[in-house]
Amino acid sequence: MKSTDEDVQNLVTALFTVVEGIKRATRRNPAASRLSALQLIAARPGIRPSEIATELGLNQSSITRQIQDLESKGYVTVAPDLQDQRARCLTLTDSGQDTMTELTKFGLNRFASFVADWDAEEVRTLTFLLVKFEESKAAVARQEASLGGRS
Repeated sequence: MKSTDEDVQNLVTALFTVVEGIKRATRRNPAASRLSALQLIAARPGIRPSEIATELGLNQSSITRQIQDLESKGYVTVAPDLQDQRARCLTLTDSGQDTMTELTKFGLNRFASFVADWDAEEVRTLTFLLVKFEESKAAVARQEASLGGRS
């Protein structure tokens, strides 16, 4: 059975409510944005701050302050980019890795508390549907890009 307009509207409302709640929590909790930056640096050693800003959708000055804070805490090293001396490359330190692990564990425990009264199948179903939704979004984006490329 095909979704009705009301079904889609309810989905959009629920998703926007969740996304805005996560954004508010991230703005209020520096550890959440710190974790996002540490995860990117861990996944892409040598990443530039400008790439982090783009990836996280933040302005350059916010990332600059955050990187300075991470460096002062000993979580990252900042080195000149060998290809562009004006740019900087970031690498996670052992202390940064430890902090990222702690923050990740805290975050997972927090999310576990949100679904503590759910059964495992409900958690798996939501996960499956969120992944399916993201895959559908990506497929539509690819299709729109290919149509745009032809015109």
